[in-house]
Amino acid sequence: MPATDTALNARALLLDMDGTLVNSDAVVERVWRRWAEAHGLDPEAALKVVHGRQGYATMAVLLPDRPVERNHADNRELLAQETADVDGVVPVPGAPAFMAALSGLPHALVTSADEALAQARMTAAGLPMPATRVTAELVSASKPDPEGFLKGAAELGHAPADCVVFEDSEAGITAGLAAGMRVVGVGPRAAAHHPTVHVDDLTRIRIEPLADGTLNLRVTA
Repeated sequence: MPATDTALNARALLLDMDGTLVNSDAVVERVWRRWAEAHGLDPEAALKVVHGRQGYATMAVLLPDRPVERNHADNRELLAQETADVDGVVPVPGAPAFMAALSGLPHALVTSADEALAQARMTAAGLPMPATRVTAELVSASKPDPEGFLKGAAELGHAPADCVVFEDSEAGITAGLAAGMRVVGVGPRAAAHHPTVHVDDLTRIRIEPLADGTLNLRVTA
């Protein structure tokens, strides 16, 4: 099929990290396979729900009768393991140029990672950390709840309808759409979850700041 171009105008961009800017699948799979096996779960089934959510929320899906306190305790342990393990963490294709194009423009990181993990992975991938970010410590509910994206928009001073989200996971795409935002789905996981538009990776995005302060996004699907 021939490539098709879609134009989106926005005043701010809200960026997921894992799977969207940074490919951390190798670490996520190592850590969550160990956790699933230790709890008598099928690792493949666990990996189908882990992406996009905070760890405690994934555990609640996989072990719905488990006390929430145990999920939060395990989540802290897994965050420490993931923060210490950056082997195989690399930028998603196009991410360095994409982030360079956003320098000085309104954008925020909205991630289910905590601050330490976000810093570790962005550094390992060689990507600049956005000055505005909403990490796990700053929200009361994990994606697919829209809280993180709504906070990101508020921090940047823009209405949800004026923001475009970049996401790779079902939980993240659901959260962005629930926040009343348009969503660019990035990568193979995103295509099945009905984002506004889908791209294979960030090489497919061009950003042009316009004179009126809006951002023109040219998306080649």
